[in-house]
Amino acid sequence: MSNTVIALSVEPLTHAAFQPFGEVIEASEAVPHYLINAGNTERYHDLTRLDPGPDGKLIASIFRGQPRALPFTVAMMERHPLGSQTFMPLSGRPYLVVVAAPGPAPTTTGLHAFLAQGHQGITYAKGVWHHPLLALTAVSDFLVLDRSGPGPNCDEVLLNPTALITLPGA
Repeated sequence: MSNTVIALSVEPLTHAAFQPFGEVIEASEAVPHYLINAGNTERYHDLTRLDPGPDGKLIASIFRGQPRALPFTVAMMERHPLGSQTFMPLSGRPYLVVVAAPGPAPTTTGLHAFLAQGHQGITYAKGVWHHPLLALTAVSDFLVLDRSGPGPNCDEVLLNPTALITLPGA
């Protein structure tokens, strides 16, 4: 096994940059929105596609992520081949998202890293490789919508070489 580590650059999370991997969930001018409740509430409508897969059902959970120290070594990735998975931060803190395209097991050179802001959620499309929850700075809660149902729905792979994430000023 190699001791090589590849630097992984981090880019801001945007709808366009994340589109190959799923969807960004946020209340912004870029998404459909309109007033409801006699003008007292603005509804940001239909922000993500949830896919429980065949024979699955959507469930809601809260994941409490422990903060990861930077620099952080990405040594493994996982995917959920039977359904999508949504993470919506509840603590208002930034977090990291590391993804790779669906398909065969990813290599380090196929990884993409995004810095999500505390008001941005994400949905991983079915089969997209991703690193488990990467909270930063403090313990952080996330509302998670994902699949429950029959069949194996979590594949994991170790990376060799690994990738190293650093953030300026971190």
